[in-house]
Amino acid sequence: MFDLSILYNPNVLYVILGCLLMSVSASTVGTFTFLRKKSLIGDAVAHAILPGICLAFILNGTKNPLYLIPGAFLTGWLSILLVDAITHHSKIKQDAAISIVLSVFFGTGIWLLTVIQHSGMDNQSGLDAFLFGKAAALTSFDVWVFGIVALLLIAAIWAFYKEFQLLSFDKDFAQSIGYKTQLLELLLSGLTVLAIVTGIQAVGVVLMASLLIAPAATARFWTDKLHVMIFIAILISSVSAIIGASVSYIVPSMPTGPWIVMVLSLCAVLTFIFAPGRGIVVRWLKQRRNQKQMLEENILKTFYYLTQTTSDTDKAYYKLTDIQKQRALRESELNKGIEALIRQGYISRERDKGTKQELYSLTKEGLQQGKRVAHLHRLWELYLTEYLHIAPDHVHDDAETIEHVLTPELQKRLETILGNPEIRPEVK
Repeated sequence: MFDLSILYNPNVLYVILGCLLMSVSASTVGTFTFLRKKSLIGDAVAHAILPGICLAFILNGTKNPLYLIPGAFLTGWLSILLVDAITHHSKIKQDAAISIVLSVFFGTGIWLLTVIQHSGMDNQSGLDAFLFGKAAALTSFDVWVFGIVALLLIAAIWAFYKEFQLLSFDKDFAQSIGYKTQLLELLLSGLTVLAIVTGIQAVGVVLMASLLIAPAATARFWTDKLHVMIFIAILISSVSAIIGASVSYIVPSMPTGPWIVMVLSLCAVLTFIFAPGRGIVVRWLKQRRNQKQMLEENILKTFYYLTQTTSDTDKAYYKLTDIQKQRALRESELNKGIEALIRQGYISRERDKGTKQELYSLTKEGLQQGKRVAHLHRLWELYLTEYLHIAPDHVHDDAETIEHVLTPELQKRLETILGNPEIRPEVK
């Protein structure tokens, strides 16, 4: 159980507050990065920051964040400009450009880090912690810096919320109504770099991309509204930061940054599986329900076609083999569909007194349902042949699928387009 007494420890409080502020900054900006489909940019910037940190340390000889952040921001910003330049002025795709920039900058950073370690410079110990983060070593000064950066980022997002929203969803429209999209992209990229530069002190260059993108990707499964998505992303990242910092305090051998990412990853995995509307489980259940509906409607339609061959539909009883002759269905699949339709009152079952075989017939409700499905099938075929001028022998398979998803509204619209035709379903 979480022990609130740890909050009375100033060192623990600094770590929790620092991680919390850093997570809020990263998740807020990361939402727009994710929506603009530039998630990998965050990874490239995080790795490109390392040489900037090393250069700033070489020039100033101090690990003071006020000196390291400008250097990190400079190389991070440069990495974005290089990715855009490579993409726009060559045939190299964006993912390849990101890989090139990431590897070159990160390699340069590792080389500079090695140079510093062999230079004998004072105060160099702990500089390599930027690779994997040093959240447990955050001080009150770091927390103040994180707080100022978080306020700047949130204020900028608040001031340009409408513009960033339009840029993320419809850049062409934003440009057509007079927005300076290039300036907006530069501003948003700058905010992204600033958020990454701040967070790198806690989780390091290797894990920073997860902190930027994972909350936004998780939140996207829960809502279609941008402001709600930002709130959920902030909530998820904040909870992860608090849990990660607490775990690293309770178990001293556990690092803070990796645990924050672990909690984020767990939230993401659970969301991907169980989120309502978009989760794997929900989609699987929906797919099963659609397959069940299609099976039942296909059986009803086949029964209806068979009833068109007899004059007395009230005495039209058929065996399962009669259905299988008309439609290729496995016996287990057919039995399952028949049983479901019997429970719904669309099919009745009797036993032949002579052969003891089970016979099946449509009820009045089942006849109407079968007629409806057959009508939708023929309506879509007629639409494709007469309105879209597709050859009649190319429309049946398409109608087999569409007939199950046509709503009453679409049916009415199709009938209006076609002039309310009297359609008699053909016997298949």
